[in-house]
Amino acid sequence: MASSGVNVLRWGALAFGVFYGFSHQTAISSRDKTAHAQHEYSRKEKLIQQAREEWQRKSQPQPAGVISNPDDPKFDLEKYLQSVPS
Repeated sequence: MASSGVNVLRWGALAFGVFYGFSHQTAISSRDKTAHAQHEYSRKEKLIQQAREEWQRKSQPQPAGVISNPDDPKFDLEKYLQSVPS
């Protein structure tokens, strides 16, 4: 039969393991919830930005033949500035 000191050690180790497992699981859950909330926020932010760009594109039509994208190799700043209402 095991002595009482060994039993105290076993029960102490069990209690410590349960406590550690609970606190570790809480930390993991908290981290996952934060990551999920950040992901949702960035997804909504991206959707809002797309909606703004689409609204701007639809609400401010450019005259035919004028390229308004400055990254386009055929972009002409002078034509674009002349087409923009002052």
